[in-house]
Amino acid sequence: MGQPGLKGIPRLIAAFGNSVAGMKVCWRKEEAFRQEVIVSLLALPLGLWLGETAVERVLLIASVWQIAIFETLNSAVEAVVDRIGTEFHPLSGYAKDIASASVLLAIFLALLVWGLIGYDRFFQG
Repeated sequence: MGQPGLKGIPRLIAAFGNSVAGMKVCWRKEEAFRQEVIVSLLALPLGLWLGETAVERVLLIASVWQIAIFETLNSAVEAVVDRIGTEFHPLSGYAKDIASASVLLAIFLALLVWGLIGYDRFFQG
């Protein structure tokens, strides 16, 4: 949790600790996050090999890593909605569905990037 009143380097250190704690929670409690991180780790060497330029390599790797990034935000939205209450409310469903949609869009973007670069590499080059 944040420590009010911290400034400068101590604030950065505390923020880093909070971020690490968030990663640990996601890793422990979110199976989708674990799967996405594993795929991202596997995609790293493949993206470095498949990309011919630095820009292609960054696009390949970042497009996969962004899925895990969106998953953390999706998990945060779900946690906040669940914290508010367990009774059904349409807005709670909308919030969860929209956050989930962001993960799906990130997956579509990664597939597009990998598909276009892979197509170019294997069928055009």
